[in-house]
Amino acid sequence: MKILIIEDNEELGANMHSFLIEGGFICEIAKTKTEALEKLVSFKYDIILLDIMLPDGSGLDILERIKSKKIDSGVLIISAKDSMEDKILGLDYGADDYITKPFFLPELNARIKSIYRRKKFDGDNLIKFEEIEINPDTLETKINKKSIDLTRKEYELLVYFIANKNRVLTKQAIAEHLWGDFADSLDSHDFVYQHIKNLRKKITSSGGSDYLSTIYGMGYKFNAK
Repeated sequence: MKILIIEDNEELGANMHSFLIEGGFICEIAKTKTEALEKLVSFKYDIILLDIMLPDGSGLDILERIKSKKIDSGVLIISAKDSMEDKILGLDYGADDYITKPFFLPELNARIKSIYRRKKFDGDNLIKFEEIEINPDTLETKINKKSIDLTRKEYELLVYFIANKNRVLTKQAIAEHLWGDFADSLDSHDFVYQHIKNLRKKITSSGGSDYLSTIYGMGYKFNAK
């Protein structure tokens, strides 16, 4: 899962970033409204953690841009304001959830996962696709009820494909999802092919169907029956 943290408090931003990175998420930080808008133009994110009070404007302006541009990211507002009016305003602007400072990082983690499940998998605790079953809490993946051993990148890749089934995903999009901004510094995205090859082999060797197809000159697609 790829997350953008929009937070001007350096200590809080660093704490969230470290905690989420340790949990296996890809995380990037924007400290201003301007920086956040630049990132949203250039990259796609599964979840956006959005502070309302920023040094160069309101986080609600960013939320308006997200909705007007139909950016398909879950949004969790993080704010020091605890009034009912602010919560209602944020949700009316289109946020998916609202958490008030100070908060415990495990609660933040739980809310992020809840938003992602609602946005991508209809709120189910288990991700199910045909004979594939994934538990996001334990990271266990099963094919026909039998566990298979995936690396963390293979796991993230499978979840990403299922969440975007029947859509063509470019190598660039896949690389950014798995490695964040770091993907831009790489000379080639050929490693994406190797990860896909390994994932396909593990699924089919465990008795699963081969849902992955290469769309030449464009990217890859995970085909639903």
